[in-house]
Amino acid sequence: MTERVKQYINGEFASSQSEQWVAVTNPASNDVIAEVPCATESEMNAAIASAAKVFQTWKEVAAPERARLMLRYQHILKENHDKIAILLSSETGKTLADAKGDVWRGIEVVEQAANICSAMMGETVENVATGIDGYSYVQPLGVCAGITPFNFPAMIPLWMFPMAIACGNTFVLKPSEQVPLTAMLLAELFEKAGAPKGVLQIVHGKKEQVDFILTDPRVRTISFVGSVSVGEYIYKTGTDNLKRVQSFAGAKNHMVIMPDANKQQVINNLVGASVGAAGQRCMAISVAVFVGETKQWIPELKEALAQVQPGAWDDEQAGYGPLISPQAKQRVVNLINEGKAAGANCLLDGSDCQVAGLPNGNWVGPTLFSNVTTEMSIYTEEIFGPVLLTMEAEDLDEAIALVNSSPFGNGTSIFTANGAAARKYQHNIEVGNVGINVPIPVPLPFFSFTGWKGSFYGDLHAYGKQAVRFFTETKTVTARWFDDDIPSGPNMTIQLK
Repeated sequence: MTERVKQYINGEFASSQSEQWVAVTNPASNDVIAEVPCATESEMNAAIASAAKVFQTWKEVAAPERARLMLRYQHILKENHDKIAILLSSETGKTLADAKGDVWRGIEVVEQAANICSAMMGETVENVATGIDGYSYVQPLGVCAGITPFNFPAMIPLWMFPMAIACGNTFVLKPSEQVPLTAMLLAELFEKAGAPKGVLQIVHGKKEQVDFILTDPRVRTISFVGSVSVGEYIYKTGTDNLKRVQSFAGAKNHMVIMPDANKQQVINNLVGASVGAAGQRCMAISVAVFVGETKQWIPELKEALAQVQPGAWDDEQAGYGPLISPQAKQRVVNLINEGKAAGANCLLDGSDCQVAGLPNGNWVGPTLFSNVTTEMSIYTEEIFGPVLLTMEAEDLDEAIALVNSSPFGNGTSIFTANGAAARKYQHNIEVGNVGINVPIPVPLPFFSFTGWKGSFYGDLHAYGKQAVRFFTETKTVTARWFDDDIPSGPNMTIQLK
């Protein structure tokens, strides 16, 4: 019998009473591995009501105790690292090595959440006026919510709920209906770490359930990672309902290759950054900008990409796994065909990729284009597949202008041996996450993940100091005490007793 995924409401793993269920499939075979419910209205209400009630006691728990919960949680996550990664691989199709990286980057954020005491320190100034002091506190908001995507089912939920809960909030998580199993395991381990009932709730579903979260007045903040169209909808709807929203949307990340860069390092890094995880990551490199004579390296790049083959998660020879669904595969193939029709030169075509023993998987092989222009759909749209575009620039200024003309600003990198070129690039580029000789510059969690422009809607980004500000409110106190209130003489003696 197919497993039916439970929900996590008020500290209980409970079966849903929903009549609407969604199949969860193994992308390498499209076999059904589970069914996930679309939560009923009463279940959604119960989850949020529980989170709101528990907040009243959780916010009073001492910050060091909240930090100790995160210390225990990161320890348990490390103990179960491989177990989480294997489950994650089964529902996403990621290779085991890629899945382990997904889990580990989430653990790093939990470790940062364990530093919550110093991160929530306020400020103070003595004598802002004569005999008057000013100081501020940082306090939690209430019920926070997260809506997470399929491509990082461990890392992105762990971006959100540990930081929010460590700050003293409670949290409602709605993971992608395509990959619900990993989130449920994260909840089991959180409970094992000693999390009180109700600080974390997990509900499942699709747009109807998301809309419930977006419009419920008890929910104070919304964190989202996903596509451009949905990201815009989340931001507009959430803010229309007077919520604080951080919405991470699409990307079109460029890597600029300077003539003084190390050719082999460039090629090796480009291969992994473009087709790793089947290109299904918002920080994947999808455009390689070759400056000057480096365009002569493209044939060698093609040869290197041609050596990479997708496969099952437990195939140690596989470079990456399948796309998440047949629909995702078809969309990528359609864009590849549009690129060819528009006049781009398809140097390597993975449209008809097959993997032995898995004929029904959502496979797309490494694909490489040259002669790409900025008007083509393969350039203007986020492909979210193992497709790399190559473009050319005469010099660094032209490359910077090209990158800055993109409506997206999630991530970018430059490969060079010249410090002045690197500094000019990092200073002038209109992108939030910048790598210098690092292809995928995802910040470590003591910084924040800082997408710009059409890649992010909101003011405060994920994890790091900005997450603490996102999940808290500042209270400023101006205090004055009068000298004649100080007891003296016999009164002082009585007080001291």
